[in-house]
Amino acid sequence: MSEYFSLHGYRVDTARELEEAEKLIEATEYKVVIQDLRLTTTRNPDGLDIIKMIRSQNPQTRIIVLTAYGSTEMEDEARRCGADAFLRKPKPLSQVAQVVQGLLEAPPKQSTRPA
Repeated sequence: MSEYFSLHGYRVDTARELEEAEKLIEATEYKVVIQDLRLTTTRNPDGLDIIKMIRSQNPQTRIIVLTAYGSTEMEDEARRCGADAFLRKPKPLSQVAQVVQGLLEAPPKQSTRPA
């Protein structure tokens, strides 16, 4: 996936472990994050914690969950946490790219925080 998006002109960072993803999110403001619900970790967090972290750090970041472990209930919970799209593996990279492009072209999300 990293190679595909890099070849199509996107700047790509990758993380295999939750701790690595957290450091990247703290240090960089992303337009789009594609994440799996399962990352290697030394802790035992909920796979949705990374969505919550992204939302708290940068509400404008678009979040795509791409996972092989998706149920309807998990999709609903991911969307409640702030995911913009929920895709089930396997998914052709061209379809993932269409979702990314659609999110980038869509108007920015409005903050739901009270003024």
